[in-house]
Amino acid sequence: MARVHVLRGQDRVFGFTLDEQGTNLPRQYGPWTTFKTIELHHDEPYQGVDVSVCLDDISKHGFHLTAAHKRIHPPCGCVECRS
Repeated sequence: MARVHVLRGQDRVFGFTLDEQGTNLPRQYGPWTTFKTIELHHDEPYQGVDVSVCLDDISKHGFHLTAAHKRIHPPCGCVECRS
């Protein structure tokens, strides 16, 4: 289980992070404002979030980003990159 803070950025970009203030979220998508805090479990679905990918991104990169419910790939910043 992870307590994940969801912050809203520009347009329809959302950041998911363990950092309540979102200080580790990329500046290019900010400014970031607090949206809500949720609890995610690897084995339980959560509406609008691919929980496994979200938690894996947080573990690997410190955050997970989406734009209109599509993942923004952390290393390159593109939507749904396969690289």
